[in-house]
Amino acid sequence: MTIERVRTGSSWEEAIGFARAVAAGDRVLVAGTMPLVNGVLQGEGDPYEQTKAAFGVALAALTPFGLDSADVLRTRMYLTHARDVDAVGRAHHELFGAAPPAATLVVVSGFLDSRVLVEVELEAFKQPS
Repeated sequence: MTIERVRTGSSWEEAIGFARAVAAGDRVLVAGTMPLVNGVLQGEGDPYEQTKAAFGVALAALTPFGLDSADVLRTRMYLTHARDVDAVGRAHHELFGAAPPAATLVVVSGFLDSRVLVEVELEAFKQPS
């Protein structure tokens, strides 16, 4: 089985030593993704916008494998506040409602950057060629 890795060049990937996405066989796993684009926080104070931005980065990591949101089997959403469940859920539904994945939503105590309200992960399925 071939393992392929996608790195985006983020400082977190280098400092911690991880890949944004790893494909092994027919599975593609995307690492925990914050709403940062080119190192700049998107949607500060807005859990809906942060969710859309974080999933945007995570979904972009699927494109080297020819995949998109319809190929996503599982999502995980980590929030710092239970009050943000509706906003995060609305963003998730807009992105994945046509082909809903299995989903997990968990409230956590915080992230490395205290301005971050949500972090996401996803797993996708790559059809055999």
